[in-house]
Formats: sequence, C-alpha cells, structure tokens
Amino acid sequence: MSESGAADPAADRAFMDAALTLAQRGLGNVWPNPSVGCLIVAASGRVVGRGWTRPGGRPHAETEALRRAGAAAEGATVYVTLEPCNHHGKTPPCAAALAAAGVARVVVALRDPDPRTAGRGLETLRRAGIAVTEGVAADAAADLNAGFLLRIVERRPLVTLKMATSLDGRIATRGGDSRWITAEAARAWGHLLRARHDAILTGIGTVLADDPDLTCRLPGLDGTSPLRLVLDSRLRLPTDSRLVRTARRVPTWVLARDDAPADRRAALVGCGVEVIGLPADKTGRVDVEAAFRALADRGLTRILVEAGGALAATILGGGLADRLAWFRAPRLIGGDGTPAVAGLGVDKLAATPYFERSGLRGIGPDGMEDYRATR
Repeated sequence: MSESGAADPAADRAFMDAALTLAQRGLGNVWPNPSVGCLIVAASGRVVGRGWTRPGGRPHAETEALRRAGAAAEGATVYVTLEPCNHHGKTPPCAAALAAAGVARVVVALRDPDPRTAGRGLETLRRAGIAVTEGVAADAAADLNAGFLLRIVERRPLVTLKMATSLDGRIATRGGDSRWITAEAARAWGHLLRARHDAILTGIGTVLADDPDLTCRLPGLDGTSPLRLVLDSRLRLPTDSRLVRTARRVPTWVLARDDAPADRRAALVGCGVEVIGLPADKTGRVDVEAAFRALADRGLTRILVEAGGALAATILGGGLADRLAWFRAPRLIGGDGTPAVAGLGVDKLAATPYFERSGLRGIGPDGMEDYRATR
C-alpha cells in the first residue's frame, strides 16, 4: 500500500468494506461502466455521503456521494472502490470534482486500467494537494469488478456458467422431465444471479426445447431483467417464441453466423431483435470465443450462461468459463438422464477443466457451490 497523510489501517478497511457493499448494488445494471461504491467520512468519523454507480453507468458513485455530502465534503476522507475517472464523458471527471469539493484525503481500493484514467485520476488528486492511499481491499475490489477489468484488459466479459442438477450431474430424466430439479428457494437464488449480471446467454437448443423467458421474476427486481442473448447459428429462433414476443420490452440479441439466412434475419429484426453476425468455428457453429469478444466490444462485462449440455461443453472445453454457480438437488437421476455437460473428448485427467471451490451454502433442501477457474 502506498500512502501519504494520516491513516488508520483498521478504519480504512472498515470504511472500504462499506464502500464495496455499496458497489454491489450496481452489479448487472451499470455496463459498460464498472460498479463503484463511494463513502465520504468527516474528520469526526461520521459518514456524510454515500454513493454508488447508478443504472446505465451515470451518475458515478463519487458524484452521488458528493451531492449527498454537500459542504460537509470539505476536509473529509473519501473511500472509493476504483480510481476516480479523469476524463470527460457524459459527466465531468470525478477526480476534478473531488478536488473542487476540497476533500482532504482519498482512499482507493484499485487503480482503473482504462487508458483514459490509468493512474491519471490519482495524479490529479495529488496535484491538488489531496493525500492519497491506494490498495485498501484491492483483492475484494478486483473480484467485484472482475468483469469490467477483463473487458478492459483482455477484451472479454466475465463468464459464469450456472447449472441446476441432480447429485449425479443430470439436468433431466431419460424422458426429458426437468421441472423442477431444484426447489423454489434455489430457483429464486438463480433469479438473483440473473439480476446481478449484464446478460443471460443460452443456446437455440434450450430455447426450442423450453421456450424460456430468461427474465428476473423476483418481487421488486422484475424491472432489472438483464439483456438476453441466444446463440443461434442459422437463426432458427421462432418469431412466436417468448423471447421474440417480448424483445421490445426486454432487449434480446441473437448471435448468428455471418451467412445466416437473410429472410430470417429480417423477420427477427422486424420483431425488435438485434442480430449480430459472427464467424463460424470448425464445427460450423458460431465461434463462441469470437462471440464473447464481440459482446465485450459492445460493453458487456458480466454474462450468466444458462444452457444445455452442448453449449456448456463448448464453453468449458474452450476454457471460457471463469466461474461456476452449481445448484445441486438431493436426488439421483441415473446414467440414462441428460448430463449437464456433454462430452468433452478428454482422455487424460490433466487435460480436464479444473476449478477451485470458493463457496458452499445450503438453500432450502438444495446446495449451491461456487467455483473459480484456476487459469
């Protein structure tokens, strides 16, 4: 941690943890911006301003916190989970706004890798005579904004593969019965995951089999449904499907091959669906890695994949899953049921996708396991 000015490490961490909690409120509805939290604390130790990135990415967290603090911001310490921006966009730079407010010290969890900021925000603060402390709760801040960081640094979004299976990894019986493998509490948790992501991705096979809504239907969060994405190489998505019928209300993008039938493209576009043309992979389907790059270029940072075994295998086999959210019901279906992951074509254990478990909780009668890719 680099530091100038007086600091109490324990207090800094406690206030930064509170700012990170505020930042979580923006997950899923601020793309292409990061989800940032900001806390302004007077010299007395009283919190005088709170802010977090608002839907659509504006206003920024610092702007909101300064507005609430008013004149009390002068001489205060500001805790912000990402380096204040230093460029003019739809709003003036946050670094300049903090300097103009006369704050005494700024504590930052993480530098912003966006080339438009990348240390310049901190430089602006220091030039204004403001004491700056960096690196407080940096790991937690990086984890929270992993999607934004990946989009800027690696040109891809954070990809979470969500599965709801039996104990033996099945998503349906041999006759295709799948509703419902998990109980209501686990399904509600799945809807909360949807609300915390920018978009939900599924494959055309799942759409044709289930005709899903892919919306968040939790009380109070029904207005936070994310963008819906369908991998559909040949544009087989029916115009009378639920996704298409509601496309003007909940944005829906279809990822198709560049040479997909023009008449099908026109029909979907006419219903309010956006069609994105992409190259094919060696199997003739849409290149999923290219699809993720294209989605990052459009500003998406966090994608939740809810799909069948074929698409799950493509994502896992390609090393494209960053996280797993695995719901398990205490039931067994057997080897003749439908597997959650289709064949990976792997002969050696050393070549299998490997994840580290990062969380485990009970949700009603079911369990949920969180995993992180080890790459």
